[in-house]
Amino acid sequence: MMSTDSSRSEKKIIEAFDVRKSFGNLEVLKGVSMEVTEGKTMVIVGPSGSGKSTLIRCFNLLETINSGEILFEGRPISGTDKDAWKTRLEIGMVFQNFELFGHLTVLENIILAPTVVKGIEKAEATDKAMELLKKVRIPEKASSFPDELSGGQQQRVAIARSLAMEPKLMLYDEPTSALDPEMIKEVLDVIQQLSQESMTSVVVTHEMGFARKVADRIVFMDHGQIVENSTSEKFFDGEVSDRAKMFLEQILSH
Repeated sequence: MMSTDSSRSEKKIIEAFDVRKSFGNLEVLKGVSMEVTEGKTMVIVGPSGSGKSTLIRCFNLLETINSGEILFEGRPISGTDKDAWKTRLEIGMVFQNFELFGHLTVLENIILAPTVVKGIEKAEATDKAMELLKKVRIPEKASSFPDELSGGQQQRVAIARSLAMEPKLMLYDEPTSALDPEMIKEVLDVIQQLSQESMTSVVVTHEMGFARKVADRIVFMDHGQIVENSTSEKFFDGEVSDRAKMFLEQILSH
């Protein structure tokens, strides 16, 4: 999470300017502006329906914005741009529900995109996949099928699969929301390790203890707008708006 290279810490991976997104008559994002810095971890929090997941889906071009602009490494991106596919390859995303291919083994799930999309040799992709399975702490599951794994193990495979494409940015959309409580920590520990290794990350989560440990910045959203964008220290020390304080009090009391 910490970077000793000051020039690296200044590089912006994502920049959003006055981004608006509607589904029919419902405006989900109402003029969102923010930036994600290379090597840092940003955690986005807020009540359900505040636009958190929609925002990071726009970063990954899974949703197209109605107005505003999003830059990836200084380049304008949109879901209809001819370079959209190339940009998406540089952004890894982990969803709430693992999205693994049930008919493929863990190893096959991980090497599929590198071999098919990037044209990497199977042997090289396999070696890389095994390294990643060690990183996410389940190398012994390489030959297993997804339905033979726990939810936490499946999510760690999903993380390894995203990392296999060597992304410049990792997005996590409520990565533990579908997990039983005892499995949450094993997934969050992997994400925390990656953050400590300076993987640029944006995490949407309700896990406040995790947010406090890993976030360089906390973004608090409500009703499609950013209410707070501050350091983790300021956010959790209460140097925030009354709305953010109320959210923290409610979620920490449970």
